[in-house]
Amino acid sequence: MSLTDLAPDYIRAIDPYVGGKPIAELARERGLDPAAIVKLASNENPLGMGARARAAVLAQVGGLARYADDHAFELKAKLAAVHRVTTAQIVLGNGSNDVLSVLGRTVLTPADSVVYSQYCFALYPLITRLAGARGIEVRAQEYGNDLPAMLKAIEPATKIVFIANPNNPTGTLARAGDIVEFMEDCPGNVLVVLDEAYIEFLPAEKRVDSLALLSRFPNLVVTRTFSKAHGMAGLRMGYALCAPELAELMNRVRQPFNVNALAQAAAIAALDDIEHLRATVQNNFAGQRQLFEALGRLSLPYIQSYANFVTFHCGDARALNEFLLERGVIVRPLASYGMTDSLRVSIGTEAENARFIEALAEAMGD
Repeated sequence: MSLTDLAPDYIRAIDPYVGGKPIAELARERGLDPAAIVKLASNENPLGMGARARAAVLAQVGGLARYADDHAFELKAKLAAVHRVTTAQIVLGNGSNDVLSVLGRTVLTPADSVVYSQYCFALYPLITRLAGARGIEVRAQEYGNDLPAMLKAIEPATKIVFIANPNNPTGTLARAGDIVEFMEDCPGNVLVVLDEAYIEFLPAEKRVDSLALLSRFPNLVVTRTFSKAHGMAGLRMGYALCAPELAELMNRVRQPFNVNALAQAAAIAALDDIEHLRATVQNNFAGQRQLFEALGRLSLPYIQSYANFVTFHCGDARALNEFLLERGVIVRPLASYGMTDSLRVSIGTEAENARFIEALAEAMGD
């Protein structure tokens, strides 16, 4: 008997999540100078954390021998004020991935099903499999969520529908009116998770007022993160906003002290740092234009993105990825998403984008 036999079949069948290649790993593998490597694989904020968040982290260092506030009183109060919800509606996590996983562990059983889109965030099928539940993958429409088809895919056993908006890894966006219609037609006993990890990169006119929908639809769960626009990927800080009774159950399931003291302090400060958020969004808009223009010039089709990355089609994506790695440019292969002819590039600084464009142009013989 192998020790792996101790795990259920549905656990043994899981393929582990693979993140973007770290700079240090590429440096070791290829003998490159880490300082010369550009990482555009993980949708991180190229501007880093804001000055207020950095100062808040430094101020907390002296107290790290103590456990963090497990109830995160100050952070929840701040989030409640910003989003006009009650603290009883908030669940915090070690990144929004943690919150999504907690939700899955809270409600899913092997008798249940989960609906998600083709080309969805890799965590959704993983959460489903971890519970032994059955995933229902709905064919994408122009690389995005086909909401009417996802609605039709709901069955009596369905507990959760996952909708990332904007979607990762494709960057597509569902219209606000379509989200509202979906909620109106969705059965009230099915949780709809609106994953808004990239919401800050959207102009106001493109956003659905998801927070206003919380009061209309108790089965709506909105998740957000500080990892992207707020530049706190290394600290891991995410949260869910949902009905108080669901939040209370999730808070029973989550691990104690799942949000560390540094992340709590940085998040509180980041919520007040409007200047840093504005600079981040401006850099992203400029970077989108820079990448769209270059991809168009190189005749490489791309998916119109509303996030801080661009997915483009390039034929032999594996070979192109290797070419870029040799030149110290890390992007994200998408073969695990069934997109073997595509790569995803995060938007960096103007100089980082230029490095990528230069290497890409070389590969294309331009």
